[in-house]
Amino acid sequence: MLTRLSLPSAVLVSAALLAGLAGCAGASATAETGGSPGATISVVASTDVYGDIAAQIGGDRVSVTSLIDDPNKDPHEYQASGQNQLAVSKADIVIENGAGYDDFIDSMRSSAKNPDVVVLNAAKLSGFDLEPADGDFNEHLWYDFATVQKVSTALTDALSRIDPSDAATFAANAATFASGLDGLTATESDLKVTAAGRGVLITEPVPLYMLAAIGMVNRTPEAFSRAVENDSDAPPDVLAATTGLLAAHQVAILVYNSQTSGAQTDAVLAAAAAASIPVVPVTETLPAGDTYLSWMTQNLAALKVALTT
Repeated sequence: MLTRLSLPSAVLVSAALLAGLAGCAGASATAETGGSPGATISVVASTDVYGDIAAQIGGDRVSVTSLIDDPNKDPHEYQASGQNQLAVSKADIVIENGAGYDDFIDSMRSSAKNPDVVVLNAAKLSGFDLEPADGDFNEHLWYDFATVQKVSTALTDALSRIDPSDAATFAANAATFASGLDGLTATESDLKVTAAGRGVLITEPVPLYMLAAIGMVNRTPEAFSRAVENDSDAPPDVLAATTGLLAAHQVAILVYNSQTSGAQTDAVLAAAAAASIPVVPVTETLPAGDTYLSWMTQNLAALKVALTT
């Protein structure tokens, strides 16, 4: 099983009080907005990845709250706050990744008593089989540009329904964002010319959608990446097999999640250095100062450098 985010029980204790506070604020945020001039649409996103996408499309017509927004924090260690619970209770739109990655937001919505909120679930929008027979579903959908485009389209539609008077603005912003995604997809196609069929080692499945799109073959022992993501140790023979792939140059690059660390990750990084295998760090959330598009552009640029080293 992949690591799941959870909602601390302490938040549930305060949820009823916060729901009452939200009720005192008046009708639902959607009803309050109603497309009225000057009012902003409240969007709550489980992570700043989806929060940035909402900001790009909604512009100054939206107020975005990202529940996980610190690049120095491991998303799997999320601790909900009363302020975040209140934001969910007043939201017009909630954007979640789904597929178990951010189940905490479903618990928060249940406590918020906000039946009119529009919920956009990236996993459901993706069209992927969420229960594949050949293994665990990879939840890191923001590394799949086709899914991100589907989220963008659904968000644009939702914003336009809430505020029809600004539908043209939302559509224009969405078109600009889509153009950026098209550029990223074209870069993946360019990389595929030289990357297709080459082996890659990962510490976690975070970047697998992107690596698959450029044609790379994941040679990582499943038991190793699962152990790293679950913050546990792989058996010694699995670790030896993993580092052996590097020593034998059976992979072209190592891609690792820089937001998680541990002795076994360090061992793999050391083995890559010893074998002169290029290393590419990736993250689950936005680096400080980046937008979604600039972040993914940098990830692809780093892969290009590593693959041509």
